[in-house]
Amino acid sequence: MIHKMTKNSSVLYTADAAELPPIIQGGMGVGISGWRLARAVSERGQLGVVSGTTLDVLLTRQLQLGDIGGHLRRALKAFPYPEIAARILDRYFIAGGKAADAPFKTPPMISHEPGRSTRELVIASSFVAIHLAKEDHSGCVGLNLLEKIQTPTLLALYGAMLAGVDAVLMGAGIPRQIPKILDDLAAGAAAEMRLDVVGGTAPVYIRLNPAEFGAVPALNRPLFLAIVSSPVLAENLRRKSSGKVDGFVVEAAIAGGHNAPPRGPMQLTPDGEPIYGERDRIDPAKFVEIGLPFWLAGGYGRIGKLHEAQAHGAKGIQVGTAFAFCEESGFEPQIKASILASVKRGDLKIHTDAFASPTGFPFKVAQVKGSIADPEVYQERGRICDLGVLRETYQKPDGGIGFRCSAEPEDVYVSKGGDPTMTAGRICLCNSLCASAGIGQFRQGMDEPQLITIGDDLDAVRESLLAGRESYSAADVIERLLA
Repeated sequence: MIHKMTKNSSVLYTADAAELPPIIQGGMGVGISGWRLARAVSERGQLGVVSGTTLDVLLTRQLQLGDIGGHLRRALKAFPYPEIAARILDRYFIAGGKAADAPFKTPPMISHEPGRSTRELVIASSFVAIHLAKEDHSGCVGLNLLEKIQTPTLLALYGAMLAGVDAVLMGAGIPRQIPKILDDLAAGAAAEMRLDVVGGTAPVYIRLNPAEFGAVPALNRPLFLAIVSSPVLAENLRRKSSGKVDGFVVEAAIAGGHNAPPRGPMQLTPDGEPIYGERDRIDPAKFVEIGLPFWLAGGYGRIGKLHEAQAHGAKGIQVGTAFAFCEESGFEPQIKASILASVKRGDLKIHTDAFASPTGFPFKVAQVKGSIADPEVYQERGRICDLGVLRETYQKPDGGIGFRCSAEPEDVYVSKGGDPTMTAGRICLCNSLCASAGIGQFRQGMDEPQLITIGDDLDAVRESLLAGRESYSAADVIERLLA
């Protein structure tokens, strides 16, 4: 952990992003970059990162599975508002776990006006993940969030800061508002986040006053690293954000999960993948000119890549795919074993799908038989939207605020004013990514089908499986990267 602090406008700032480690573990999926992986990386001197996507669903479903090992209950016992922790346990914990054919109880979708129980749950779930990742060591831990998922962000940031998160990383959009939110929460002040509203004529905010939960503890302001794909966006964020941007993760198009769309008109290959051109190429020299620390991501998980990045002026690298299949990652064990076997055989295909994600961003999908990437599996599953993590906010004709998702049933989406052409090819990522982490819903006699998203750099995984290994650890990845 970085201990040096400086005082500025009643906010404690961590000294400098340049003091962060050279290796950042990517924040991946739903529960893939969970607290176990982040802790394993952090204990070995690098920046372990917790994925902040649907932490409320992750916590409540793992409690309903019986909280194996008691880790979640231990973390809730450390939560500074014990009455909130007690309410969450009373509602969701099932001793011994739910029946295999019983559906999960799912918390309400998060709206622009989240109710008290929703606010408490999101804050507590973020606290639990960061607390467990930081437990019993002094390394750095970060939280990764998506700008496209706005409604839980303010609450998740507060929960993470209550647990002492060291850094916040955010991409999939332009996160200009985040620095001031971190400043306000660190100062114990009320904070607000303006939502992007399609067709909106008046600003819509989610607000949080820490005093509503009781005594306001003193908090440190975490570092803020924006995830970008162009120097123009990085410079814009540096100059025009609401507060201090401490550095950047510079992500190339071969990275896993959501990718930035190509600059200019979207053109596709015959296989339907976006075509990235010269304008999308990452030039590290342009980021050196900006003057803030940066880490290169996408294809940097192999031996020698850290030193190559540093030779180009980067502080270090962010690595996702190699960590995604290590022993500590949150992938369901059978999926992990199947993917590793496929990588060893050399027959795993990764497809950058221009339309799968309701966000509109290109999304990496592993072509795995039986997953939701199989059109027949998706057809049988049907279009069901009961988590709503990737919904967009829109203004209704009467001036009210509504939510819709292009992966929900087409007629429902269109009835909310959505463009019917936007539904083509969309996939319910929220549910399928939960299934990949072992917390998929059971409905109508069927388990939720899974979806696997990883980057194109499978050589990083092959390197970790040398010498006939069947598995490898986060420590193995780090040792190889530092070699």
